[in-house]
Amino acid sequence: MQQVSAGLLMYRKTQTGLEVFLVHPGGPVWAKKDFGAWSIPKGLIDPGEDKLVAARREFNEETSLVPAEPFIYLGDIRQKSGKRVYAWAFEGDCDPSQVKSNTFTCEWPPKSGQIKTFPEIDKGEFFSLTDARRKINPKQAELLDRLEKHLEGIPGLRN
Repeated sequence: MQQVSAGLLMYRKTQTGLEVFLVHPGGPVWAKKDFGAWSIPKGLIDPGEDKLVAARREFNEETSLVPAEPFIYLGDIRQKSGKRVYAWAFEGDCDPSQVKSNTFTCEWPPKSGQIKTFPEIDKGEFFSLTDARRKINPKQAELLDRLEKHLEGIPGLRN
């Protein structure tokens, strides 16, 4: 069965241009990965759950932040794994150092019998669109393009 996720892409307008908020996955598998590892905050949609409701819930669980309307629908993308991700964008701001994520447990190291707890995301950060395109999961880069296109022509906004 195909996995389906939903997520939110927070953006802010600065004097130097548009910035987007991305998160880095927590846990030992991702610890030393950077380029191509970052993502929008997202997660699986529960059976029967509205996609936008799921996106808002997942954003809050992964960042401890409450997203604010209005939301811009960015459509969906398919990741390399085959997972479909539905996404929305919203304008917001935060202090990335204050972001707190929910946790997960897994056996680590593998086959050690030791169960350890890790944050679902270990950090969040704002990036220019140029930097974000290098950091984000390559299949999610399309979401940045869609946001940029949606915001084209807004006075005083430099990308």
